[in-house]
Amino acid sequence: MVRQTLLVVALVLWLSLVSTAQPGSDRPWRFAVSGDSRNCGDVVMPGMAKSVLAHDAEFYWHLGDFRLGYDVDEDMRKLDAKLTIDDYHKMAWDDFITYQVGPFKTTAVHVGIGNHELYMHADTPAGQDVSHAEFVGKFSKWLDGSKTAYYHWKSHEVDFISMDNSGNAGFEDGQLAWLEQRLEQDRSDPAVKSVVVGMHRALPNSLACGHSMNGDRSASDADNLKSLQSGRRAYQDLWEFQNSTPKHVYVLASHSHFYMQDIFNTTYWQHHAETGGNIPNNARQDKLTHLEGWLIGTAGAKRYRLPDQLPPDTKAITYAYGYLLGDVHKDGSIEFRFEQVVADDVPRDVSDKYGDLVDYCFLANRDETAHPPVASCSEQ
Repeated sequence: MVRQTLLVVALVLWLSLVSTAQPGSDRPWRFAVSGDSRNCGDVVMPGMAKSVLAHDAEFYWHLGDFRLGYDVDEDMRKLDAKLTIDDYHKMAWDDFITYQVGPFKTTAVHVGIGNHELYMHADTPAGQDVSHAEFVGKFSKWLDGSKTAYYHWKSHEVDFISMDNSGNAGFEDGQLAWLEQRLEQDRSDPAVKSVVVGMHRALPNSLACGHSMNGDRSASDADNLKSLQSGRRAYQDLWEFQNSTPKHVYVLASHSHFYMQDIFNTTYWQHHAETGGNIPNNARQDKLTHLEGWLIGTAGAKRYRLPDQLPPDTKAITYAYGYLLGDVHKDGSIEFRFEQVVADDVPRDVSDKYGDLVDYCFLANRDETAHPPVASCSEQ
């Protein structure tokens, strides 16, 4: 009996030493992010949640476009072929909360706003304004109680900033002023070692320029210009912050329904990485030429073809679902990797519920429409 007690004590001491040698605070913590779960999100997102939970992520961040908005999503149509558009609009966001947020269980969920969130009323400026206001009220719980669709939260050594470029005109001046204020606060906060900025549309002049804040051919020239200018201002704000501090900056977006990394490694940003004379000598040693950015619009929406004429070494995946998993290290640096979600990841009860729609979602559910770049994408 005494011997057994001594063995137990020795084991406890050994575990204590191991714990001291490898403290939990030195190990990376994780978060997950993706966007665009319309069309097949009620099928794909439960599988994604299962994978996120298995990877022990602290939270999941959705970058917008929960439901189709202007028509009934295929997953909701599968369960009610007679669903009218009016009834759909009344239940679409509750459907998202129940069947896409619900599977994350007790894991925290943060949400951003996409352009399809604006389609719950008439697709006019007035109708989009109503939808936008309703979004803020409906999802306040997942916006950390914010009264706007842009907000931030801090976790460990990272400030997460969720921006709102859901409208065709991009960021309004007040939101940009708010971003700049946040960056100034982060600049002087020694507890913040990195900034992660998420939004729906990618900042301008990325490798996916044809479907981004450069604008769309279907939008007005005035809106496209405002979107372009406000997006470039945000980029320059983040660039200046990154290069005048030792802190890390990462930029995440969706809107384009594929995965792509290093999206700002473009000729434009290599030529326009202006410092405004505010960069101290030797502020950074890693000689960055552009912001680090990813596209992750792979949560269930119709998957897009990749843009034409990508650089041959571009790392991109389409016709696949998945999410970005970030491992955050003690120094604030983050390693990202794409985690694919396949049909076998879908929980059995969800597969039984949707039947042959599961095959449609994973084998079809594609949109081959090209997104021709607007003129500003050619600027050097």
